[in-house]
Amino acid sequence: MKRNFLFYVVMLILGCFIWSPNIYSENNETNINELKENAPKVFIDCWRCDRDYIRTEITYVNYVRDRKDADIHLLVTDQGTGSGGREYTLAFIGLKEFDGMANTLIYASHKTDTRDEIREEMIEVIKKGLFPFIMKTPIAEHISIQFKQKKMESTAVKDNWDFWVFNVGIDGELGGQSSETSREIDLDLSANRVTPDLKIQLGSSLEYKENKYDYEDYSITSISKSKNVRGLVVKSINEHWSAGGLLEASSSTYSNIKSQYSFSPAIEYNFFPYSQSTRRQLRCLYKIGFNAVNYIEETIYGKNSAKLYNESLTISLGIREPWGSISTSLEGSHYFHDLKLNRIRLNGYLSVRIFKGLAWNVRGRFERVHDQLSLPLGETSLDEILLKRKELATEYDYEISMGLNYSFGSVFSNVVNPRFGGSRQGRYR
Repeated sequence: MKRNFLFYVVMLILGCFIWSPNIYSENNETNINELKENAPKVFIDCWRCDRDYIRTEITYVNYVRDRKDADIHLLVTDQGTGSGGREYTLAFIGLKEFDGMANTLIYASHKTDTRDEIREEMIEVIKKGLFPFIMKTPIAEHISIQFKQKKMESTAVKDNWDFWVFNVGIDGELGGQSSETSREIDLDLSANRVTPDLKIQLGSSLEYKENKYDYEDYSITSISKSKNVRGLVVKSINEHWSAGGLLEASSSTYSNIKSQYSFSPAIEYNFFPYSQSTRRQLRCLYKIGFNAVNYIEETIYGKNSAKLYNESLTISLGIREPWGSISTSLEGSHYFHDLKLNRIRLNGYLSVRIFKGLAWNVRGRFERVHDQLSLPLGETSLDEILLKRKELATEYDYEISMGLNYSFGSVFSNVVNPRFGGSRQGRYR
């Protein structure tokens, strides 16, 4: 009797040890699943982001395809910096239960940063931005805080280059078939210095294109060349006003310009503070210029050279909001000696989320052209027309494209599966 009793006791104890880990594992898995189901839903609104990398590195939130399903809207905008890198502005916008919560973080990359370094740093910034939202959910109990202590020196920043950034670039291209050969070379030099008070951009470029076509006894060789040296200086006056000037020297076989020298003082007003430029800007830029031009061939106006004065006004609007984005500009210009010699340019891009799952975008440009002073007097050959080696007379120039995209089904986009390729990945640059 005692032996049977001891046997049952031993078996009961062993059973507890055997089954308790499984029970704990099941309970633990259940808790994790419940946490994930109730985790905040994040909508990533970013053109350059590697979304797959974000989803694999930050797994304690859910990712959705549409803003209407989100609890947190992550809106990422960016702009170039004077050193050749990019400044990313990350706006975390609370929706639904987080309505009214919002915070903005800024991260600046360097020109020498690799894509992997950029996306790793971006992950850290996103984690920091999500933290205030996560702290209002049950997931907060599973979050640990780590402080990386570094010794900070109370000295001013020293830059041996005085904020100057230099760049030298050369590109070459060679291609061919049995009846066609092509070669192209591009050279670019630049020197930029950008500070909050002063912006200096100096640059030079050279482009050479050559195409040769052979068909039976017919042979065509087409060559296009252009050169450009330019300088821009902009002085910051305050959060809304800027003043500066542009200096340029150029030549182009396409535009029948042997040499052209121009100088244009300019002033600009931004209705929004410049500090908000990644999200919204409405700028008016006025320029008045002088051009001294020498032509390769005599023009349709009987000129081999000319000294011209002109002015232009450009209005540019840029908005990036949760509902979509707008980028458009309208420019009008004319020559003073004949106001009929003028041009109007309109460029625009619009992307709107009409409703859940449906997005509409349109891109286009239109120019009304009445200022082609450099058109050559002689006839343009069919070869030059087909190969676009010379500018042609026209009164207008336009291009437009638009599209609709509708997505439906599961709202979640947490899973990443790179097998057989086909994964749609964004890039920071």
